[in-house]
Amino acid sequence: MNLSIIFFIIMILGVSAYFAGLKKSLVLRNDKKLNSTPSYYGSILALNSSLSAIFFIILWFVIEKNFITQLENYRNYLYLFTLVAFLISSILTYKKIKHEFKARDNVEKIIKILLFACSSLAILITIGIFLSVIFESNRFFNTIPITDFLFGTHWSPQMPIREDQVGSSGAFGAVPLFTGTFLIAFIAMCIAGPIGLMSAIYLSEYASKKTRDIVKPLTEILAGIPTVVYGFFAVIVVAPFIRNTGEEFGLAIASESALAAGLVMGIMIIPFVSSISDDVINAVPQNLKDGSLGIGATKSETIKKVIIPAALPGIIGGLLLAVSRAIGETMIVVMAAGMSANLTANPFEAVTTVTVQIVILLVGDQEFDSPKTLAAFALGLVLFFMTLILNYIALHIVRKYREQYE
Repeated sequence: MNLSIIFFIIMILGVSAYFAGLKKSLVLRNDKKLNSTPSYYGSILALNSSLSAIFFIILWFVIEKNFITQLENYRNYLYLFTLVAFLISSILTYKKIKHEFKARDNVEKIIKILLFACSSLAILITIGIFLSVIFESNRFFNTIPITDFLFGTHWSPQMPIREDQVGSSGAFGAVPLFTGTFLIAFIAMCIAGPIGLMSAIYLSEYASKKTRDIVKPLTEILAGIPTVVYGFFAVIVVAPFIRNTGEEFGLAIASESALAAGLVMGIMIIPFVSSISDDVINAVPQNLKDGSLGIGATKSETIKKVIIPAALPGIIGGLLLAVSRAIGETMIVVMAAGMSANLTANPFEAVTTVTVQIVILLVGDQEFDSPKTLAAFALGLVLFFMTLILNYIALHIVRKYREQYE
């Protein structure tokens, strides 16, 4: 019997406990009015029994390695004791079901605790990720100075095994990675920003309800397409088109370029910008629009001088969130921009990004203690702070906007 089966059994028993508690409460209600509705009595019995069994399983795995592994077939004891814990909790809770028992208060208290546990778990996971990245990055910076990493202009993480080895310089200057990341993100936002904003204005202010109901879902389909499909589109269609067009004008454009990756990434982010901008524009109070139209302004003048200024903080916040999405993209860059760490601002050349190099450094049979592998954690730490700062700025702007207009 594996763990999934025991959880399935707990779920079935929990449903049975619910109906048992419900049946008893219905019988009690015939004699005297209950403190809570019958469904709460069934819910409290099911919750107490199931959570007791789940808590026992968690406790078992916590102490398993140190105290229980000496037992032969110790997992069989787990399944047996889990069922025993469920039954004991069921019996104790079943006996509490009486007319004066406050089942509703107990159910709400348990739900409140569960919600708090879920929110705390999300915070603890974030802290755990951050600490793990910090710890491994510190090991990297003990070998490679942080100034060389942040301000160095040469990236070649191949560590030499012997002194005469060719092509293994072991240079960890991350400036080319930062440059490539921001270059591709900038190109992507030049595409996604205007198109996304204009489509949001059209959908919220000009389009009829029928048109909006058709166009908006079709636009948001772009957000559901896997990034690897965008990568194939960039490699097969966009990159050759850019290269052939450049040859006609006498421009030397690499087969893998920042421009190709940025264009396709911008297309991918359009629904993200459009959806946020559309929500922000629709949140502008109607009396502001009516007031502008009432004094004789045209619809376009109202949009330019009233709606956009009022929605601007939210739009900027959405754009910053879109930038963080572009910075974290990997697959499109791998397939369309290449993996060459070139320090350049020329969009026609091949570049690489922070996320791509993280993947490269961790792929294959690598020594985990080598600076080459630990460099991935240092890059992840920088990326973490980059996206954190952008998200903080975006949320701060949106919060300020909401306080002003809601």
